[in-house]
Amino acid sequence: MNQEASADLRNIIEPLYRGKFWMQLLGVISILYGVVIALSIVGLIIAWIPIWAGVVLLQAAGSASRAYDSGDALEMRNAMAKLKTYFTIFGVLMLIGIVLMLLSVLFGLGLGLMGMEGHM
Repeated sequence: MNQEASADLRNIIEPLYRGKFWMQLLGVISILYGVVIALSIVGLIIAWIPIWAGVVLLQAAGSASRAYDSGDALEMRNAMAKLKTYFTIFGVLMLIGIVLMLLSVLFGLGLGLMGMEGHM
């Protein structure tokens, strides 16, 4: 790869490279959170999700660093793909959380209305 293309790539990946510390920090915290969740019986079922997300984020930080250092376009693409996976994981989790919240609100309202009928 020529010098100009390498400089352009470094320019593009620089914001991720500068945020590498925060990606690594969140990755480690996410993995530790998954380990703590795994200590409970119910948490054992879902603990793999934050651990997976943390590993993916650490991989993204590593790829961003290697892309910045080497100017390798494949490493930059890998970093972006890992970030896409990370955001997809949490996007799906958010949607599931919203649906569960709405269902619990509807369930709670239904129980409340049934309880009011019994007192009339």
